[in-house]
Amino acid sequence: MGKVNRMEQAKVQNLALTAARSRLLALDMVYGAASGHIGGSLSSLGILTTLYFHVMRVNPDAPQAPERDRFVLSKGHCTPALYSTLAQRGFFPLEELKQFRRIEGHMSGHAEMRHVKGVDMSTGSLGQGISAAVGMALAGKADGRDYRVYALLGDGEIEEGQVWEAAMSAAKYHLDHLCAIVDVNGLQIDGSTADVMPSEPLDAKFAAFGWDVQRVCGHDIPALIELFGRIKAEAADTARPVCVIARTVKGKGVSFMENQAGWHGKAPKPEELEKALAELSADAE
Repeated sequence: MGKVNRMEQAKVQNLALTAARSRLLALDMVYGAASGHIGGSLSSLGILTTLYFHVMRVNPDAPQAPERDRFVLSKGHCTPALYSTLAQRGFFPLEELKQFRRIEGHMSGHAEMRHVKGVDMSTGSLGQGISAAVGMALAGKADGRDYRVYALLGDGEIEEGQVWEAAMSAAKYHLDHLCAIVDVNGLQIDGSTADVMPSEPLDAKFAAFGWDVQRVCGHDIPALIELFGRIKAEAADTARPVCVIARTVKGKGVSFMENQAGWHGKAPKPEELEKALAELSADAE
């Protein structure tokens, strides 16, 4: 029993270290490009790291394998999180992250499947990614494949009506291999989601649309591991798509960015970068 516990503890520590390193990479990407969406990227990296390094069936050497699990970054502007995760997972060299948002490069500010290895769907226009994920899940069901589809949305994004049209479709077709995760950090570009367009209670709304709803802290890696494992194990019994309400902190890991809407989409100045790197590096060693 002790060995199992130690193994699990080591796994969690490795995932936490990977997420911390991805935060450093994401910050460096945004600083180097002098633009990008850092706040929501930092809030989502615990989720992305758990998915790509523990939950999802993916192979960097065969990124288009038909049996792979799919991931759609519905909040498609948070590519600093996705690209840094894919690079650490081995889909492409870390050096390529330096091409982020550069005109001569191939890593655009929004998710780009044509040019970035490992990206399953091009996204950026908010609200559309979850519809693509529903289509992928529906295709898998029609083909009799057992892959799972995961989509990450923002709590500002779900103000888009298309999200709820997709939610209705997923419930109608009993897409039990579809999992939507809502990164609920409470902020969007114009301020608090509660002030811009209140969306709570999210759990009750998704449940009313026919989804199985689960709740978790998006920074609690052991809880994420347990939840995603349980969702997969119980999928056949629920016969419903799953919505994970993941509570997070925008700008996670950088004290002056945390819970600040102003850091939704801007790059740090040199002195801010130095302070942010110092704080993030403490978790990445």
